[in-house]
This record gives sequence, C-alpha cells and structure tokens, in this order.
Amino acid sequence: MSGRLCLYFFGVPSSLFLSLIAAYGQSASPAHVPSAAPAWSAAFETRTTPGPDTDTVIHPDDVLDINILDVPELSRQYRVSPAGTVLLPLVPVPLHPAGMRVTDFSALVAKELHDRGLVTDAKVLTSIASSRAESVAITGAVKLPQIYPVFGETTLLDILSQAEGLTDDASNIAIISRGEVALQSGTPSRNETVDLTKLLESGKAEYNVKIYSGDRITIPRAGIVYVVGAVNKPGGYTIKSSGQGMTVLQAIALAEDIKSTAKRDKTVVIRGDPTAPGGHRQTPLDLKKILAGKSPDPVLQANDILFVPDSEGVKALHHGLEAALQAATLVAVYRP
Repeated sequence: MSGRLCLYFFGVPSSLFLSLIAAYGQSASPAHVPSAAPAWSAAFETRTTPGPDTDTVIHPDDVLDINILDVPELSRQYRVSPAGTVLLPLVPVPLHPAGMRVTDFSALVAKELHDRGLVTDAKVLTSIASSRAESVAITGAVKLPQIYPVFGETTLLDILSQAEGLTDDASNIAIISRGEVALQSGTPSRNETVDLTKLLESGKAEYNVKIYSGDRITIPRAGIVYVVGAVNKPGGYTIKSSGQGMTVLQAIALAEDIKSTAKRDKTVVIRGDPTAPGGHRQTPLDLKKILAGKSPDPVLQANDILFVPDSEGVKALHHGLEAALQAATLVAVYRP
C-alpha cells in the first residue's frame, strides 16, 4: 500500500498530481504567499558581512577585505585609518575610502593599479570584514584596546569588561567621542567625560552611561612622576588621582624613603618649561624642612622629576639636571 501511495494519490497518477499542484500554486491568491522575510531574518542579515556588490559605505576604522584576482601579494585585509585613508603596497599615495561605497572603492583600486602599470586588467572585490559603524572602539589605558562589535544596547562597564579592565597607569576619566547613532538617539554633546572612580565605586547608572555603535572611548594614561637620585627605589610613579597631583612626600614614600647619604636641602624638582634654558626649569626644595613639617608639601605635576642628590656627589650638582634627566629617561624606558 505504501508503495502505491508514492506513485498515486487516490488513484491519480503522480505526474498528473504534481501538475495539479503546480497549477494551483500559480493560481493561488497572493494573500496566501509570504511577501517578505520575517523581521528576525532581516535583522540577522544586517549583521552579516557586506558583500562586494552592496552599497555599504566605508567608515574610518573599518577593516576592509580587498581581494585582487591573481595578485595574492596585495590581497589581504587593510584597516582604514581614523583619517579615512588606506595605504596599499606599491601605491605611493594613500587612498581615501571613507565615505565611499565598497563597489566604488573597488573601482578606484582597480584604476590605481591600472594607471600605475601594476596590473593590466585588475579585478578587485572589496568587502567590509568589520565596521566601526556597528562597533565601539576603545583605546588608551585598557588591557585589550581594540574595536568591539555592538549588536544592541550596551554600557560603559560592558565595554570596559570586554577590554579586560584598566591598566595600572590608567587615569580616572573616560572620554567618549559620540558617533552619529548616539547623537540621533538624543545624546546632548559629541564629547562626554565620565568619572571612572565614581563609576567603579558606586556603579550608579548615572555614571554607567549608554554606549552606541560608532562611539569611541579613550582612557587617558595618568601622569607619571619620576623620583631619582638618593632614594631606595628610584622609578616612575603613577598619579592615581587625575587633577589632584602627587605631593613630594607621597613621591618619597613610593620611592621607599631617601637614603642616609641624601643631601636633603639640595633636592630639586625638574619641570618642563619651553621658556627656560634647555627646556627645563629647576625648583630647589628643602626636603629636610618638608619632612619636619616646617615647610609646605609641594604638589608635583605629571612628568616632574624629583631629584634627591647624594651627599657624596655634591660636587656634581652643577651637572644634576643632565644626570636627573638621563636617569628619568632610563626609568621611563624600563619602567614595568
């Protein structure tokens, strides 16, 4: 019985049955035929990598997959710079794909290769491997700075978590440069600053701001104060509280105190000053009085050098600036 059902349907030959079905399908009312893909399907398609035949517009920080037929040496991925340019090998001038459609950029690459005599008949296919238009860039003092895809609403803490948190020399602020999506969503300004100390300590929603695709997050590095000379642990020390600085006594404490041979009353702070000879200015300090509480504890600024000379080298004080600068440079290079 089952075999007969494969060939006949209530005695009607299978070929005739299929013909009837086809005729019914052609005469069926359009109301019975789905006119569009489901909404979830369209949403999924917007997340797929755009093909070379689309009208997708290229943005700064996009990663382009450029495939040049029969030229594997040039076929690879290229990142569009923040300025919107791409530099291809053998092409001496940067190309400007930002704002162009991928098809137009493919034609531009083919023309450049042809006009420069590199490829006679260049066939170029360009697609967008990853796009800042659907992602968020985070740079600066985070452990894994890069571009992260965003598919929906997210927050600053979410992005910081993806970037594996802050580095030890991170400042306590995040600078958010808003993209077009954020501005269209009602974000009041193009640049926003968030206090990371309050965010991490309180976790309040007012500090955990919404992040939109196209935003760029920058975590500045905190300033460094260099302590060199007759201290137990010379080095560069991070100013943890941005804007508040670090005092001389705090710097001495981080350097694990001064040596017994230190010339306390000959201590100097070396600070960059374009108007001073050599571009640096020396400010003498009487560390002995500061330690005794008889003088105010000065606040150091980022990139200041606190130089505590050794009493055994007092004769070399005239060369103290050069010695301190060299020591601070070594500290900056080898600082962990």
